[in-house]
Amino acid sequence: MEITNHVHILEEMKGSYVYLVLGQEPVLIDTGMSGRADKVVKALAALGMQPTDIAHILLTHQDVDHIGNAKRLQELSGARLWAPKGEVPYIHGEAKGPGLRKLIQTLMKVDRPTVTDTYAAGQRIGDIETISAPGHTLDHTCLLYGDVLLAGDLVTTRRGRLHASPKFLAWDLTALQRSIREVGARSFDWVCPAHGEPVRRGNLWEAMGR
Repeated sequence: MEITNHVHILEEMKGSYVYLVLGQEPVLIDTGMSGRADKVVKALAALGMQPTDIAHILLTHQDVDHIGNAKRLQELSGARLWAPKGEVPYIHGEAKGPGLRKLIQTLMKVDRPTVTDTYAAGQRIGDIETISAPGHTLDHTCLLYGDVLLAGDLVTTRRGRLHASPKFLAWDLTALQRSIREVGARSFDWVCPAHGEPVRRGNLWEAMGR
C-alpha cells in the first residue's frame, strides 16, 4: 500500500513492517522477522518489481525482527546493505546487547548478513537522510524521506496514537527520551514505525506520553 508519494508499506510484513521507498533508487527499509523473505518478494512482485530492482537495503538497527531477512534479500537483490556503524558488531553476531536484548539475540537465531556500507548522522543515501536516534539500541537510526519519517523502533503506534519505544527494551532510556525530543524537532508529516500503523503526525508527537 502506498502511504504517500513513493513510500510503500509492505503489509505482508505486519508485526515488523518493511517499507519500500521509490526515490532516486529503490530502497528497502529494514527486513522483518526471519523466514519471511518470500513475503517481501511477493510484495515487490505485486508492485511489478523484482528483488534485483532494489539498489539499497537500509537497516535502522540490530534487532532480530529488523535484520531477519537481510542476508537472503541481499543475496536475491545484490543490493548494498547499510547499517549504523555502531550496530554492525551486533548485526554480524560478534557482540550481544545488554539485558533482555541479549537473551532475545541468543534465543532467536537469524542468518547473519554482511553489512557492506555504514552511515553516520546526516548522511544521505540518494534522497534519504539518516538521523541518529540512539536509545532503543546503541546507534539506532531513523530515516527521513521528504516529509516521511521512517522511525524504526524510536516510536510505535497504537489506536492512532504515538508511543515511545517500550522502556523495558531501551538500551539507554535517557538517550531514547533525548532522541524523541530531537527527532520531534524535525519537520515531517508522516510517521512510519516498524510496529504499528503509519500515521499523520499532526500534534501526535507533542502529545506523546500524556
